[in-house]
Amino acid sequence: MLVHSRTGKWTAWVTCAVLFLPLFALPLLVIVAASFATHWSGAFPSGPTTAHYAAAVRGESLQALTTSLATAVSASLVALTVGTWAALAGAALGRKGKRVLDALFMLPVAVPSVVVGLAVLVAFSQPPVLLNGTRWIVILAHTVLVTAFAHQSVSAAIQRLDPMYEQAAASLGARPSYVLFRVKLPLLLPSLNAAAGLCFALSMGELSATMMLYPPDWTPLPVLVFTATDRGSLFTGSALAVVLMAATLLALLAVSRIRTKASFR
Repeated sequence: MLVHSRTGKWTAWVTCAVLFLPLFALPLLVIVAASFATHWSGAFPSGPTTAHYAAAVRGESLQALTTSLATAVSASLVALTVGTWAALAGAALGRKGKRVLDALFMLPVAVPSVVVGLAVLVAFSQPPVLLNGTRWIVILAHTVLVTAFAHQSVSAAIQRLDPMYEQAAASLGARPSYVLFRVKLPLLLPSLNAAAGLCFALSMGELSATMMLYPPDWTPLPVLVFTATDRGSLFTGSALAVVLMAATLLALLAVSRIRTKASFR
């Protein structure tokens, strides 16, 4: 923290706490409290129960959580592969080529996700590529939405990478493929893990495009959260939201541990 006086540090911490608690922490704490309640009395939920969680970890809810995890993992892996390839290609194309490639990959982020969902729905509802009504159209939409973040993360890491490592390997007679897989990608591993975690978290919470595309046998958990609250089942929806948050946080913690180990290699 770039504050040198003791008074300034305390002022900064108090300001941070005042802004963080009502804007970020308090709404999440309300969701957690509501997930354990049966009704709302005054300003606080009441009637403590764990029945909502019992329903949230079995049957349709458990299937929806599995669907979300499978979708997020698949979309993250494809997005990381495509985004890394594009970032490496952009670095080799030069400044103008990189700008064009960056603009193409950032285009899905520049429009609302519901527009991306509609575009995917229109594009893949007719032969020769008919994906409408299948799980693959959901995974494709998530991949399109998160690839830009993978590309930008890896592209920024490549710009910070010291070219001396590649030059040293090439001067010793290493082939370009060897330099890529044994020198460059290992140096980028912490950034690749961070990009994978970001893509996973974004995919787990994606709703707008998913609502337009999901088939009945491939319903992600955010859709259940929305439908539960839309029907007025606030407490059930809160429990599902907490399960979604917990699963996402656990996955991000696992990715963080991998990234920490990779940074010390």
